Amino acid sequence: MRTARTSRSTWKALIFGLALACSGTSAQARDVVVFAAASLKNALDDAAAAWSRETGRKAVISYAGSNALAMQIEAGAPADIFFSADLDWMDHLASKDLIRPETRIDLLGNDLVLIAPRGAAVQVSLQLGLDLASVLAGGRLAMGHVDAVPAGKYGKVALEKLGAWDGVKDMIAQTENVRAALLLVSRGEAPLGIVYKTDAVSEPNVRIVGTFQEGTHPPIVYPVAMTRDSAHPNAAPFLEFLRSARAKSLFEKQGFTVLNTEGSGS
Repeated sequence: MRTARTSRSTWKALIFGLALACSGTSAQARDVVVFAAASLKNALDDAAAAWSRETGRKAVISYAGSNALAMQIEAGAPADIFFSADLDWMDHLASKDLIRPETRIDLLGNDLVLIAPRGAAVQVSLQLGLDLASVLAGGRLAMGHVDAVPAGKYGKVALEKLGAWDGVKDMIAQTENVRAALLLVSRGEAPLGIVYKTDAVSEPNVRIVGTFQEGTHPPIVYPVAMTRDSAHPNAAPFLEFLRSARAKSLFEKQGFTVLNTEGSGS
């Protein structure tokens, strides 16, 4: 993990390299830089492409676990916008005065699901008293890191609520983000995984075997905000586009619930 001593010039060089990789031209280095939760990739790629077609402007998007992205911003990474998969990591940056609170909005909602490889004959009832260890049959449960990655944190809470955590806590394949957990299951390397519904529907090699009900975990909320140090003239317009009716349809197409497209704050 990078420390707070990481120089801003180093981060700028990294972002510049990311920009070149995305476009093959140095002009991309002048685009809006967005740090976004890995689970947003399909929907946010579509939204960025639509915004580019409409305005001629572009956004460079770096996807990872919300925890890793927040730590990078805290260390000085020059992101213009942070799009988190939970409130905790946005709150963390807010407590450090690293976002602009007037731009913050709780934009999206999601569901948490249990998945298996597409051809697996697995049946699971996500009810109180769940014995998930017997379903795993010695395999691993893929999920984001339970102490840091939002999907992993939600998953642990849900399993605790259902009385299943103690039986599987030593059988977890913890990953750096939710998409990595999805990949393990899609490849058949883990018999079960906990991911967001939007991740599951984006991957044809997995199927949803159960949805964790409301009340088993905190509501899944995706807040977005501009960073405190962003001076990019296109950051606010891109954030405004993410809240537009045009972007709403793209998020809903990928399975997200759009919570708010008007006003700001959280």
